[in-house]
Amino acid sequence: MAVCYNNLWKTLIDKNMNKTDLKNAADISFNVIARMGKNEAVSFESIEKICSVLDCDISDVIEFINPNKVKIKPKTIELFAGAGGLALGIEQAGFDTIGLIELDKDASDTLRSNRPEWRVINDDIANISSLDLESFFGIKKGELDLLSGGAPCQSFSYAGKRLGLEDARGTLFYHYAKFLDQLQPKMFLFENVRGLLTHDRGRTYKTIAGIFESTGYSIQKKVLNAWDYGVAQKRERLITIGIRKDIEKKINFSFPVPHDYKPVLKDILLDCPKSAGTLYSEYKRKIFELVPPGGYWRDIPEKIAKEYMKSCWNMEGGRTGILRRLSLDEPSLTVLTSPSQKQTDRCHPLEARPFTIRENARCQSFPDEWIFKGSICSQYKQIGNAVPVRLAYEIAQEIKNSLEEL
Repeated sequence: MAVCYNNLWKTLIDKNMNKTDLKNAADISFNVIARMGKNEAVSFESIEKICSVLDCDISDVIEFINPNKVKIKPKTIELFAGAGGLALGIEQAGFDTIGLIELDKDASDTLRSNRPEWRVINDDIANISSLDLESFFGIKKGELDLLSGGAPCQSFSYAGKRLGLEDARGTLFYHYAKFLDQLQPKMFLFENVRGLLTHDRGRTYKTIAGIFESTGYSIQKKVLNAWDYGVAQKRERLITIGIRKDIEKKINFSFPVPHDYKPVLKDILLDCPKSAGTLYSEYKRKIFELVPPGGYWRDIPEKIAKEYMKSCWNMEGGRTGILRRLSLDEPSLTVLTSPSQKQTDRCHPLEARPFTIRENARCQSFPDEWIFKGSICSQYKQIGNAVPVRLAYEIAQEIKNSLEEL
């Protein structure tokens, strides 16, 4: 009989725990965690410790499966993979990742370091989309279960356009559409910033959706906030789901239901592992010491705030991002690619400094064992660009449920 620990990983997610939390609480080794991640047998003593910590039965941790009845995992390819937030969440939902394309070398090294078994392609997507994709990935047209990713969407001219696939040439989402056209996956997940909906009075998204539809898909879209799905961060993403038209009547897809409890920073920061991070200048640090948790520039003496803000002082609007210090009783604001920009500060609640690499990673719901490669600047950028892992999991779980209806 084969063993499977999918029930355990689902239990951890339900309890807002990660693998490092489990290791420490159950006093087991990373080797045990790694073996379980590969669905290999571990000692009964380790299972007992896990059940004791989680207050659950053995059936909530492990199941035995007849090898002849093991389900084949649905296959996925990811474009613009970044540091793996989306891919990791999709993996946790039970997908088999057969290829990831990422241009940035550091992000590609991050993917390879954490998942040596993944086929990471460090190349310009334009070089890949022009290939025979069936041959390149070893999969026939129509067999791929899911294509995922979020292409940066540049604006382009609409004058005289018929808004077909060729009209998108030169844009990054054109290559996403080329994958859809060639491989015809059963479903796709396209994620982007909420602002894409209103860019150029909505014409940019309308064009993108129209091109995706022209490759043979029916589309659903919704803006989801990661804070509703177990992520201690306010982060809105536009999620577009495509279902191939020949199967759309056979399956139903629903966006995930928001959780009852929304985590805040005290849920993730207080036991966060130490790690590298940038610091404020001495001048900026002393000013931030005057800002109370949950406060910003209006909460310090006007003379000091005016001197710090300089020309920003005369800007219109609330400028609430300037000298913003977060509170343990609120979620993080959207994690950015740089930790200390003047107009988008996110100061740590308890110390006058930006969040560290691992603190930002926790705000994005990456597990502590997920290691980022490259310079500190590059690591901040990778984390800031990522899709929160738990948000990705929730969406992917609904996609998997839909595919199982087939």
